[in-house]
Amino acid sequence: MKGTIFSGRVAATVAATLLAILTLVGTVVLARTPNHGEGARGGTIARDFRAVDRDTVWRLTGELPLRFQTYHTEGLAITPHRIFLSAVQVIVPPRKYSGPGHRYDRTPGKGVGHVFVLDREGHLQRDIILGEGHVYHPGGMDFDGENVWVPVAQYRPDSSAIIYRIDARTLAVHRQFEVNDHIGGIVRDPRTGHLIGNDWGSRRFYEWTTRGRRISSWENPDYFIDYQDCQHLPGHEMICGGIADLPQSPSASRSGTYELGGIALIDLRDHAAQHEVPFQYWSPAGHVATRNPFKIAATGDRLTVWVAPDNGDEDGGTKLLTYQTTVAPGGDVPHKPQENLLRR
Repeated sequence: MKGTIFSGRVAATVAATLLAILTLVGTVVLARTPNHGEGARGGTIARDFRAVDRDTVWRLTGELPLRFQTYHTEGLAITPHRIFLSAVQVIVPPRKYSGPGHRYDRTPGKGVGHVFVLDREGHLQRDIILGEGHVYHPGGMDFDGENVWVPVAQYRPDSSAIIYRIDARTLAVHRQFEVNDHIGGIVRDPRTGHLIGNDWGSRRFYEWTTRGRRISSWENPDYFIDYQDCQHLPGHEMICGGIADLPQSPSASRSGTYELGGIALIDLRDHAAQHEVPFQYWSPAGHVATRNPFKIAATGDRLTVWVAPDNGDEDGGTKLLTYQTTVAPGGDVPHKPQENLLRR
């Protein structure tokens, strides 16, 4: 991430120190970002992302193996000195009920919610356990320059969640408030101080104060993907990565579903997606790259995306993957024919 994510005093502080991640031979190499993280030509995430389309070429520029048990990864936050990765450890999977007469559509299951704190080389520094009782599923996270915000919910829709705040410097955990819905992701608007969260499948959004007073809620008018992990942008916008599991063609050699990945830029004033594109690049375990954890930055002439789609128990374990594309001065990005885009 970079300084253009923030505004005012937070932007000046964070942008002066925030570092761009480039992975090289399994090590995160740190480089200071120039000019408040915008680069010489003043690139911004929202403007540069609007130049991206389905034929944009993204290059895999780094793979950082995480050499500890990461379980099922969920959200990502990157600070000047640390990486935060949320994950759910499922002990007893939730099970769908076979008939009516139940408050929820499935059993609660049993699990443990983790927020892993890493140094910038990917070494585990702390495992923060979050949740209470049936509430054990952490979601998408956001870093506002001082705190990492993370929701932890029951692992079923229309349930409940707890919103936590983690001091990014001291790692002190603060239980902020409860919500009567499954909250799968959250961002904080530094200008208003409010939080914006999305529910199961990102079908509904909420806006609250940091103490939990609801300001508003609205239905998501877009059905392209389910948003998994988002970050706030200046100008009343946020950008989200996500996935949709869609049915295969009956003539496909493989039955079941396929994973459609994507990125969406959302205007928080009219709640509509302003620009959205598929992201069909694949992880070592065969998942679409935007399956869960996602963050993006604009630095100089590049857009950089960080994702961690693979579970800890899959072949190769979890890797923090870095993808980049070059943005020309006019806002253009390199393209190639769509049929050559997919790669494993």
